[in-house]
Parts: sequence; C-alpha cells; structure tokens
Amino acid sequence: MIPGHVAIIMDGNGRWAKKKSLPRVFGHRQGVRTIKEIVKAANGLGIKVLTLYAFSTENWKRPRSEIKSLFFLIRQFIRKELGELNDLGIRLRILGDLSKFPENVETEIRNACMITSQNTKFELNIALNYGARQELIRAFEIMSKQGIKKPTEEIVSSFLYTCGQSDPDLLIRTSGELRVSNFLLWQIAYSEIYVTNKLWPDFTWNDLRAAITAFQKRRRRFGGLYSKR
Repeated sequence: MIPGHVAIIMDGNGRWAKKKSLPRVFGHRQGVRTIKEIVKAANGLGIKVLTLYAFSTENWKRPRSEIKSLFFLIRQFIRKELGELNDLGIRLRILGDLSKFPENVETEIRNACMITSQNTKFELNIALNYGARQELIRAFEIMSKQGIKKPTEEIVSSFLYTCGQSDPDLLIRTSGELRVSNFLLWQIAYSEIYVTNKLWPDFTWNDLRAAITAFQKRRRRFGGLYSKR
C-alpha cells in the first residue's frame, strides 16, 4: 500500500556542501533540484500529499546572506516550476507564516498558491517559516477568539495549516538525525518514521522507494492489536 501522505524533513544541504568544500548555498541549490525530482517521483507513485520542511522558525538564526540566498532559490523554484506543477494538476499549499518574508517573495508564493488552488491530483505542502509549536498556539488562539472551550481532536485539526488533509502516514528524515525538529508535532502522532543517512541533495527516487518499501513492511496498529492497513 502506498502511503497517502508523506512528510519529509529535508536535512543535510549544508553538510553536503561542506563535504565538497563548497559554500552552503551550493547545497541549497542542489537541494532544490532534489525537490523537483522527489515531487515528480511522489506524484508518479500515487502519493496524494507530499509535505516538505523547507524553512523553520528557527532558521532565522542563520547568517543573513544564507537566508537571502534561500529566498532567491524559493522564488526561482516557483518561477521555473509553476507552469509544470499546474500542468500536472499539483496544488501548492504553504504551511507557516509568510508575513515575515520580504513582500515580493510573499506575493510570488501566494500567487502560485492561488494559480494552483483548483488542482486536485496531488497536493504539495511546503513548510516555510513553520514551527509546530507556533502552529498549535495559533490554533488555540483562534479557538479562544471563537469561544471554543472544549475542543475535540477534530476541531483542533480544523485550525491547523493542514486542515482538510490526512495526517502523514510516513515521516522521512534525511542526514541520519534522530529528531523531529518541531515539525508537524500534532499530525505525526501515529506516523511511521524512516531515517536515512543520505543527505538531502543526494536523496533520489530510489531512496523514496526504499522508504515506502520499509513502510509497507510495518504493521500499523494505532494502539490496537491489529493492523488497519
């Protein structure tokens, strides 16, 4: 069974560049190329939702020059790939707070989301200025303003960025790190976790297939005695 929703913590761009004695931005550039390959692979495999962790709320601590380079790469990716994403029926959604981004970057991202908003074949979530704790605080603040005093799991989920989507079946982390880094803390409660030592720029469709194969061998009990797959 192919997982319906796959989430990926894309880690290792900087280390990839360092291993090759290159500036970190080269790792990010190669990482963007990997994104393009994995989006196509996921779409071809029948995955319905792919969520990529691209820029966390903690990433603002990085050097300003690196952040500016990341903004440039985001805009470049959208400009180069938007037409193909739309042709393939891919809907782009952003998880996170774009208001802290430069106005031109925010405008371009929101425009891309609007252009693809009617597509239904595949959903591509990109987490930008995203933090799971901040997402939950935002949800609780909205519920408080609406006078919701006894929220259920369904109500909380309806105020998250992933509203209307299934929770990830599979969470992949590259670079071998064994932590979730403030990513989708609510949504990954029952996700299967797969860690690979591959750095993100080296991650290929074969690695995605390996992760899915490992997922298919697991029995998901969701706290019960029998698999629900």
